[in-house]
Order: sequence, then C-alpha cells, then structure tokens
Amino acid sequence: MKKLLLLSLAVAAFVVTTTCVTSCKKSETTTVAPTLYDSLGGTTMVADPRGGMIETGRLGIRTVVDSTIFVIAGDSKINEFFTTLLTEVGAGNTSGFSALEKTLTDFFCVATGAKNFTYGGKSMVAAHDPAQNSRMNGKAANADFDQFVTDLVKGAQQVGLPIDLIGRVGRVVETTRTQVVQK
Repeated sequence: MKKLLLLSLAVAAFVVTTTCVTSCKKSETTTVAPTLYDSLGGTTMVADPRGGMIETGRLGIRTVVDSTIFVIAGDSKINEFFTTLLTEVGAGNTSGFSALEKTLTDFFCVATGAKNFTYGGKSMVAAHDPAQNSRMNGKAANADFDQFVTDLVKGAQQVGLPIDLIGRVGRVVETTRTQVVQK
C-alpha cells in the first residue's frame, strides 16, 4: 500500500510539473522589426524597366542612386570629384557610370538590411582616397560631404521617396562620414 501511495504521488507530481511547464512556457513568437530595406520596398519581385525581374527595394535604391548621380553631375560644388566619370559619359562611355551605379546600389542595399546582395566594392576609405582610387579627383572635406547629403536628398525627393525614409537613408550615409572625409 505504501509503495502504491508513493507511486501515485510520483505520478501526480510528474503530471503537475509537466502541466505547469507546458502551460507556463512563454510564447516563442518573435516579431522581427522591418529593416530599412523592407521599408524601401523589400524583396517583392517586380518587373525591372531594364528587363527581367528585380526586388522592389533594390529598384527603389537604384532609382535614388541614379537620380542622385545626375544631381551631383550638375552640382559645381562637388562634381569636380567626378571628372573622370563625367568626361567618360560626355564621350558616350557609360561603363564607369554603370559600375558606380551598381556599386552604390549594392552598398545601399546591404547598408539598409538587404539579405540577397553583397557589397564587393572598395572600402569607403579606399574609394574616396585618390591615392587608392584613380577615379577620385581629390579628397573630400566636411563641406563636400554635406553637399553630397544635400544632393542625395534632392535626388531622393525627385523620385518621390518619402521624407521619413530620406531621413533614415541619411542616417546610414552619415555613418560613413569619418571614412569619406579625408581632408
């Protein structure tokens, strides 16, 4: 009888413990905050105006990059840094433009949280140092960086990027200031 009572108590303790552990467990659902890349369009595939399919986020970023490059090309305050590129484009050679567009688009995709792309360009220091990048015509000062940000905002506004997203992109760009400004 004593063994039966001990066995019953052990079974009861097991049932109570199992029930408590199972019902007291915290919910394991985790919500993941959307990345800036998600806010810029994310991974939804759409038709690329240039052919094929493209993630909406990448298309949006590429559109802002293109618009910003054209704003910079017309900005006498900083376009002197891109003499090589502007000379090439003026002569009908767009290979440098295409390479810059892809590199900047890759950079912004990765920097805003995209998972399907990698940035394979030079470091920010090397890319903006004429000694390491023959396409760069001079070292940038803080005022040059500020003007770039102004041109980026203008380029983003031209393609209709909402102001809150422009601000978030601006914060990403600001993280590169100490690497880009070398004068």
